Amino acid sequence: KGQLLMTQAERDRLVALKKAKKKLITQKQAAEEIGVTERQVRRLLRKLRRKGDQAVIHELRGRASNRKLSAETEQRAITVLSDPVYRGFGPTLAAEYLHKLHQTTVSKETLRRWMAKAGLWKAGQRRVVEVHQWRPRRSRYGELVQWDTSTHDWLESRGERIYLISMIDDATSRLFARFVRHDSSEENRRLLGSYLERFGRPLAFYTDKAGMFQVAVKTKRQEQREGRDRPQVPPTQIERALRELNVVWIPAHSPQAKGRVERQFLTAQDRLVKGMRVAAVCTIEQANAYLEKDYLPWWNRTLAVQPADAADAHRPLGKEHDLAVILSHVEQRQVTNDYTVRLDAKVYQIDRRDIRTGMRKAWVRVEARMDGTIAVRFQDRYVRVRRCAPPQRELAPLQTVAAKQPRPTPTAKRKSDWMKNFSIRSGPSLRQAVEAPDARH
Repeated sequence: KGQLLMTQAERDRLVALKKAKKKLITQKQAAEEIGVTERQVRRLLRKLRRKGDQAVIHELRGRASNRKLSAETEQRAITVLSDPVYRGFGPTLAAEYLHKLHQTTVSKETLRRWMAKAGLWKAGQRRVVEVHQWRPRRSRYGELVQWDTSTHDWLESRGERIYLISMIDDATSRLFARFVRHDSSEENRRLLGSYLERFGRPLAFYTDKAGMFQVAVKTKRQEQREGRDRPQVPPTQIERALRELNVVWIPAHSPQAKGRVERQFLTAQDRLVKGMRVAAVCTIEQANAYLEKDYLPWWNRTLAVQPADAADAHRPLGKEHDLAVILSHVEQRQVTNDYTVRLDAKVYQIDRRDIRTGMRKAWVRVEARMDGTIAVRFQDRYVRVRRCAPPQRELAPLQTVAAKQPRPTPTAKRKSDWMKNFSIRSGPSLRQAVEAPDARH
């Protein structure tokens, strides 16, 4: 067996032991110099007499660890991760899927070494990004909820285009999200209703300035509104709903301001996309099922934190908070002389039993509910309506116009002969005509 090379620490230890063996220093001094107890120094001196200089080298040096994974385990892990479905997986996520789906438990650092050797993963340099000063978290759960939508190829072209709407609590990072087909006001109000039914009313929502949250103020070309008061404009449907819920809406002036929800999207675009790829998710129904069953529980279990204040700032929904009414699409319409109202090119007739004094030409609140029904409220009560066909305009009968007779072709006319035999040259000149005897008469 060849001699093992010593490290510098082992050579220093050997020098101290030999000085103690030759009585140049005491065992206590050798223990202080080496950093061990006097009892350990006596053990090392006995071992030095038996084995010589190799006594200071650990006996496990050069031997494989009893906890080392076998080559078969490494080969099995690399074979699994070479499948195209695991394309782009990092060591941490790959270790989780090996344990969960393939019953192979490997630490992420060991797997990092295996994947780097097999060419399945390469450490990349972190990009230097502009540093923004982080705003401290809110202290209570439900005090502020960040709300945004991500447009990304979530199904990696395996199905239709879908959008992810996320609501993340600022104090705890607890996440609530849904996939939708359209990033519309209706879909966002539907998710808002699901959040309110599950958690209650937060104190405030923090969003961007998208058109569904705020009506854009139109300005003339080359004109800015900086330093001017915002003119009075009607609220959007979501803004109106939040007012009726007594929830504050706070607009963010930059993406960095709502960085918590933006960073959540970066994690989802990596981990969630890969998870749905492994699960062979192809439809929006499967995507929402995976989101509810796997991703959201993992996020809230792993990445959520405890708030500084244990109190929950969510407020319960009261009897006055009818979500079917608040989350509907609301418009103001004027009652016509025949007691009808119009909405989206449809005509609704007010029931005769609900007609009241002052209703004609009055303004009513028309609610297009999420379930497709229509509700009309006049002052403080709802009236019954039914849809009726719009009045048909009577078209005047078509008048048959007789075809015009073709104009006759003109015949060639004979040339007039009234100037025949008339010649200016053959007549008398002007002087002769004046001097003629009868010219003066």
